Amino acid sequence: MIRSLERMYVSALAGTGAAVGGAAAAPGVGTGVALAMSAGEALSSLELSALFALSVAEVHGVRIDEIERRRTIVLGVMLGGSATETISKIAQRTGQHWGRQIVSRVPVETLRQINAILGRHFVTKYGTKQGIIVLGRVAPFGIGAVIGGTANAALAAVAVRASRRAFGESPTSWP
Repeated sequence: MIRSLERMYVSALAGTGAAVGGAAAAPGVGTGVALAMSAGEALSSLELSALFALSVAEVHGVRIDEIERRRTIVLGVMLGGSATETISKIAQRTGQHWGRQIVSRVPVETLRQINAILGRHFVTKYGTKQGIIVLGRVAPFGIGAVIGGTANAALAAVAVRASRRAFGESPTSWP
């Protein structure tokens, strides 16, 4: 199930990036429209990434009922390795798979501190990456499609690796 989620996530993110980049190359589509489409695609990729992270948590049997815990999982998976260090440091927990520990053992007040730091990192890191990708997508002659698809696939691969670090091996059965 996890492998299927990973494949669907990477292909959906790469596909939307390529589609928006390809649309920018279509005759009659101005730079303004292409930029607006790219901004919409950036929001769509955020939603896809959140859905992916929470779906992986669910398959691992990690029930996330509180918003701060969901926020930590989503930000942690989307930011990758840098988030793992931050979470371990603030939560004062060590271990290979922080995803399960965050939900069951860390107080909500500590999660708020983690989310404040991860939120700032997310805005700068993710925002910068998306800004560069947006500019790449509006490149002419279909180059934007290649840039958009490749860049989104790379972002998705980072999230997949982070989810594997956060939750560990796939469970043998799904609760």
